Amino acid sequence: MATRGSGWDVIAVHPHTDLYGSDRMFLEGVAAFAPGVLAVLPQPGPLVDALAERDVAHLLRPFPVLRKVELRSPWRVLVFGVRFLRSLGAQTRWLRRERPAVLYVSTVAAPQWLLAGRLAGVRVVCHVHESEPQWPRLASTVLLSPLWAAQAVVANSRDCLGWIRSALGDRIARRTRVVHNGVREPQPPATTAPAAAGPRRLVVVGRLSERKGQDVAVAATALVREAGHDVTLTLVGDSYPGYEHVEEGLRVQARDLGVADATVFTGFCDPAPHVAAADVVLVPSRVEPFGLVAVEGMLHGRPVVVSAVGGLPEVVRDGETGLLVRPDDPRALADAVLRLLTDTELATALGAAGRADARARFSLPAYAAALRDAVLPGRSTADVSA
Repeated sequence: MATRGSGWDVIAVHPHTDLYGSDRMFLEGVAAFAPGVLAVLPQPGPLVDALAERDVAHLLRPFPVLRKVELRSPWRVLVFGVRFLRSLGAQTRWLRRERPAVLYVSTVAAPQWLLAGRLAGVRVVCHVHESEPQWPRLASTVLLSPLWAAQAVVANSRDCLGWIRSALGDRIARRTRVVHNGVREPQPPATTAPAAAGPRRLVVVGRLSERKGQDVAVAATALVREAGHDVTLTLVGDSYPGYEHVEEGLRVQARDLGVADATVFTGFCDPAPHVAAADVVLVPSRVEPFGLVAVEGMLHGRPVVVSAVGGLPEVVRDGETGLLVRPDDPRALADAVLRLLTDTELATALGAAGRADARARFSLPAYAAALRDAVLPGRSTADVSA
């Protein structure tokens, strides 16, 4: 390991401490740089515990995180701006002391770190997990403008790259590499055997939010039940702080549609057992930069039905490894579910083909190697570990 202020090859910053999609990819990513990596997080949380379990060096260093809730009023914008500037100065001074070879910033929700790295004279790499093509171009340009401080950018899908290009142009796009997420295979190995007897189980995993489309799944579940099929819907996940009304709205919707008794809210928990027990895994997102849950469903050998939006068409091949449906369309989602429930041979074939395809294209070793090459070009695994 080179001799620098602290000796770290990589200081890796992530703004969230839960264990949803981008958080889990950060966990897997820093493992690719270990042991010469220091993970920096703003507060305690499940991700911190997971880093400790893997013996990854980590540090809690509070910093403001850019969320939509911070933009709800001029006052909140002003308060965030003051905290942003204070954080920028503090992180710049700290990085000048630490002098890592690379500052790796995960997501665009901590823009002060990108600027701080550049001001500190450190190589900066940003891993973009977001894609908001539905936003006005000005809003996208403002949000992504800190990427100009990065020497290299990693996008988690071609859809994400397209959003970056549309907002900032080809110059940034040329320094951006697409690295599809990698997923750890289930242990014990997945099986394509059907779930146990009883109601057929539909599962959606993800933050409870409008963009994830849980309301579409609730409406589709009501339609499937109206068609005479005994199904349940399990929603795995919770809402962001300040957005607790989303869960309440889903509960009201389920009650109004007569499916409250068939809708299960698990809160935040390990999604693997629910995915493994599902008859069909649903990803009804309105916005989805990649689609990690679709890959997890495929690796479990489960048939998946996903919205034809964002990075999901890069993950699922319609009619071959899963089914694509129009986003924000409960009837289309319900029809796809009914097709799988009434055609066991198709469901089994899609599950088997999806598992084989996911293992070939989204393996964790391939992800780690590609990410390592993007962040530390020209450095072998031995170099990073030395």
